[in-house]
Amino acid sequence: MSRSQSPRTRADWQALAAGLAVESRAYIDDAFVAAASGDTFESRNPATNEILAQVASCDAADAELAVTAARAAFAGGEWSRLAPARRKKVLLRLADLMEANKHELALLDTLDMGKPVSSSLGDMNGAIACLRYQAECIDKLYGEVAPTGEDALALVLREPIGVVAAIVPWNFPLMMTAWKIAPALAAGNSVILKPSEKSPLSALRLAQLAKEAGIPRGVFQVLPGFGHTVGKALALSMEVDCLAFTGSTAVGKQLMQYAGQSNLKRVYLECGGKSPNLVFADCKELDKVASHTAAAIFHNQGEVCIAGSRLLVDNSIREAFIEKVLTAAESMQPGDPLDPESFMGAIVDETQYRRILDYIRQGVEEGARLRTGGQAIDGPGYFIPPTVFDGVTPQMTIGREEIFGPVLAVFGFDTEEEAVAMANDTPYGLAAGLWSQDIDRIMRVTRRLQSGQVFVNNWAGGDQTMPFGGVKQSGNGRDKSHHSLEEYSSLKSVWMALQRD
Repeated sequence: MSRSQSPRTRADWQALAAGLAVESRAYIDDAFVAAASGDTFESRNPATNEILAQVASCDAADAELAVTAARAAFAGGEWSRLAPARRKKVLLRLADLMEANKHELALLDTLDMGKPVSSSLGDMNGAIACLRYQAECIDKLYGEVAPTGEDALALVLREPIGVVAAIVPWNFPLMMTAWKIAPALAAGNSVILKPSEKSPLSALRLAQLAKEAGIPRGVFQVLPGFGHTVGKALALSMEVDCLAFTGSTAVGKQLMQYAGQSNLKRVYLECGGKSPNLVFADCKELDKVASHTAAAIFHNQGEVCIAGSRLLVDNSIREAFIEKVLTAAESMQPGDPLDPESFMGAIVDETQYRRILDYIRQGVEEGARLRTGGQAIDGPGYFIPPTVFDGVTPQMTIGREEIFGPVLAVFGFDTEEEAVAMANDTPYGLAAGLWSQDIDRIMRVTRRLQSGQVFVNNWAGGDQTMPFGGVKQSGNGRDKSHHSLEEYSSLKSVWMALQRD
């Protein structure tokens, strides 16, 4: 099919994939280059196990080159001292280029990590919206004039931090990238992006578009590679001023240690979750609630940081509600990621596939009741169907640990107090859901849930105006909204003494 046409069917997407050109080199100092070591790693399609590309595997030497270029660009001021309105113009141009190439970008994410192409298209719309929102924000944020007497003028200025390293996950490759780089670039920083080794291809295509948009040399760079090599090097660098990370809590803790061992760089973390979804007996339209509940865990194969992986349901409606969830799950089976009708796709790789299956095995061994799913689907790729466990207790492994797969753990409760206590009985605090028609209960429970975001009578609602992030061991940073711009800038206080007559 022609590149100008919008793919609509599985055959259309297959045709687009057949003619796809993939960039697999690192993007350092305005050029696409092999890793300094010459090393590469395989990028595979998890739905077919076919090799997509041999991608440059960067390490400490490449990190040093990129950091040097980023620091020189920041000091040179071509971007950092550019008027905000002019930075906005460039970022809006990049958003337009992403829009023009969104089918290709979506296809790269689908081929690279296995999500359905319809989901990838949604991610592209989110990434583009993020770029445009942050670009439009940057020339509308004012500094401050502090209250003083006539003998002084006191200014509070907002300035870019310097060099920002963004380490992003594989589950929403380009959307998570946009959430990090858009505010960091809008604020005037130089940005080094380290995509996951499981999904680097869309980031490298983005680098091509960034260059075409006119982002200056050294201001945006992409280093594919592994966390323990190039990621660690960036985290330990004395010339990186800020580290933005989305990923596991264990890695987030390591990155904070690296920051302390180096230059006390700022570290913003969005980490794991074991999000509770509370369904009270007074909620209406149980069929609709059950459908949303199933989607909250099975969307993106359950590989979602805010997945509603713990369902807490009032015992008075528990059995009837579970039956409705099971019915909804039947319509969410995995299929070919290139089929726009597929709700779920493939698990990202063999490692994650076996990890999920091991959790399912533990759930059975620890006495949870398997209601549906639980068996791998035969084929060349990595597919696991929607899996639901009932009779889960807080002591069970599947009730405590983040599985990051299509596995729902169902708990019962009798009182509001019990529901809130159970919801908060976790080291995580990224998201929570609440279904009820009682406004008094909604206000009580919303305030008591220990979570960075609470979805009332919906799951995962929100847009670019709303900050995204967690509490407790789910992290400390905020993506999206104008609040994310605050994380990528520094405040400078200027006190000017004035002569009086």
